[in-house]
Amino acid sequence: MNITRSTPVWLFDLDNTLHNASHAIFPSIMAGMNAYLARLLGDGVTPASEELVNATRTMYWQRYGATTLGVVKHHGVKATHFLDETHRFDDLNAMIRAERGLRQLLRRLPGRKILLTNAPHRYSSQVLRHLGLQRHFQHHIAVEAMTVHRHMRPKPSKLMLRKLMRRHQLTPARCILVEDTLANLRSARELGMRTAWVTQYLTIGDSAGLAHPQKRLIRPAYVDVKVKSVRNLPSRLHQLR
Repeated sequence: MNITRSTPVWLFDLDNTLHNASHAIFPSIMAGMNAYLARLLGDGVTPASEELVNATRTMYWQRYGATTLGVVKHHGVKATHFLDETHRFDDLNAMIRAERGLRQLLRRLPGRKILLTNAPHRYSSQVLRHLGLQRHFQHHIAVEAMTVHRHMRPKPSKLMLRKLMRRHQLTPARCILVEDTLANLRSARELGMRTAWVTQYLTIGDSAGLAHPQKRLIRPAYVDVKVKSVRNLPSRLHQLR
């Protein structure tokens, strides 16, 4: 493949973009986050109420893009500890649901591919291995690596995205962010990237803390292409150039 200045660089999200995290993985993570927050917000003897836990988790996700960041910022918890405690699975491979043909899809898309996920590295690596996609990504950027001036800055942070551009010598106009989360797509578009919104795995009351009612599936102006599945991307490539 001839790589030129105009060849796109694909930034792929993982959860609910390349696989169906809403099926079993997000509910498990949410249960882990709830248990962690209940201990953290409790009085040391009695866990915090379910109402307080849900409100806090949702607030952190909406305000910071990741519950982890809110826990770190407001409670002095180490991000690695929170991520490790909340991403434990008895049998992760059995929980993964994804479409067939993802490897062929990635081969068909011209240009480099980078995985850019707000999930932790250990978990996202296991999902990639199970899907057989590791070698299709030139770089794997997980949430632990999303730092600016030693502070965690996950998506939708523009500071983090600008740092990524500099580090990998990219221009926003070459990049296409493929995502399920509108806030992340909005930030990318404001920096000059092109955007593709994947919708098939969005559910009401996503366990990440943000609901996706059906009315929100209308394509916003900052989304260049709305697709049900990443498998639709090759046929829409002309709209992303």
